[in-house]
Amino acid sequence: MTDYTVHIMQLRGDNYDNGLKLGRSLQNQSILQAFGAATKPEIDAEQMKAIYNEFAPQLVAELEGLAEGLRLSFKKTAALLGGYDVPKIDAMGCSAMIAPAYYIRNYDFTPAFYDGYFTMAQSGQGLATAGYNLQAIGRHDGINEKGLAAGLHFVSFEGYRTGLSSWISVRMILESCATVEEAAYMLRHIPHAACYNFSLGDARGNSAVVEASPDEVVTRAGDEVLACVNHYEALAGKNRPSIEHSLRRKSYIESLGAQRLTHVEAFGLFKDRQSPLFYTDYDNLFGTLHTFSYSFQEERVMTSLAQGEVLDFSFREWVEGKDIPEVMMTGFID
Repeated sequence: MTDYTVHIMQLRGDNYDNGLKLGRSLQNQSILQAFGAATKPEIDAEQMKAIYNEFAPQLVAELEGLAEGLRLSFKKTAALLGGYDVPKIDAMGCSAMIAPAYYIRNYDFTPAFYDGYFTMAQSGQGLATAGYNLQAIGRHDGINEKGLAAGLHFVSFEGYRTGLSSWISVRMILESCATVEEAAYMLRHIPHAACYNFSLGDARGNSAVVEASPDEVVTRAGDEVLACVNHYEALAGKNRPSIEHSLRRKSYIESLGAQRLTHVEAFGLFKDRQSPLFYTDYDNLFGTLHTFSYSFQEERVMTSLAQGEVLDFSFREWVEGKDIPEVMMTGFID
């Protein structure tokens, strides 16, 4: 087996300082070469700043710190890691289950475009959050101090245009929104670049899937157990030609509702290598890289990399100032 690692960052400075620390940590990391090959050499940085200043001005300060930490110009950093006007990348897969008591999901893709950072941040310029980084300042998935959990799920490039990446959208809603309703409202106003589902759950027991495309956004409210995968239902005309794989995963997750699984049981099922929701086709961009979950009632994060040890901690205690001792997670790919 091949191992891979994720660095755990615990940041309590302002956004500029947090960006500076992340930039210094990212220096000479191979992921920068991967992003450099996948992004444009230049973007309209002023347009990006205008959008960020409307929805999440703290991200501009973080990018400025990131640029200093990387010893790059702001314009180059914005093109490389800003999450705006990102060219089409290969499809990724993600499966989520949202119940009144917990949120849980697997992220499936390739380690070649995996940042390798899990960040807990409390800057005072937005809600405290915890989640997996994507393109440095974005998030695959995560939770905030109000109990809102969110994750992204690629659907298609139908109607693709210049706009925000889904991982920046996840970061924005986590730092700004307390409830599913607030997150869905914000997602209706963000200028989306591509077609993604956003899975949402909150501490009030509400859940939803937001089907967000560049020209239309629809919210589907949750049932007792809500599944979110990689196809649209309301905006079905924007799906990829083949969605059979996504349909199978959705059907399986929905079948779990009758079992009334606890948070621990559901987490164990998602992370189990023998589970129908765990994939090992890493060479074809569909291998499970991490499992992320949150208990709304216990305010507890449970997460792990593929075939790795579980990181289990109280997010409430972290928000109140108690750092966790762990600095790294390790996973295994075979």
